Amino acid sequence: MQLLTPEIIKALPELYSTEDIPCDDKTVVVKFFNPLGSQTWEIVEGSEEPDGEWVLFGKCDLGYGAEWGYVTLNELKSVDVGFGLGIERDIMVGPATYHPEWKEHYA
Repeated sequence: MQLLTPEIIKALPELYSTEDIPCDDKTVVVKFFNPLGSQTWEIVEGSEEPDGEWVLFGKCDLGYGAEWGYVTLNELKSVDVGFGLGIERDIMVGPATYHPEWKEHYA
């Protein structure tokens, strides 16, 4: 599965461009998840580095409680969750305003 499509890249704000927006009001552009676990990455910003690497910022939950932070696309691609599976993109989540009370819709 292609994790970043041209449509997602077009919709993804540059890193730090939404700094003035409170975290709970940021727009979730894409959600990644572990199909065999509880880990999720709700991405709100991203930029391509000069070397071609994508750096993404969002709400990351590795199973120990969600935190806002950074992850690279290569880090997500490198995760082997078992049974030949890797991190997936949630095709049901697109640009939407994130609100904590909506967590059940993103989990």
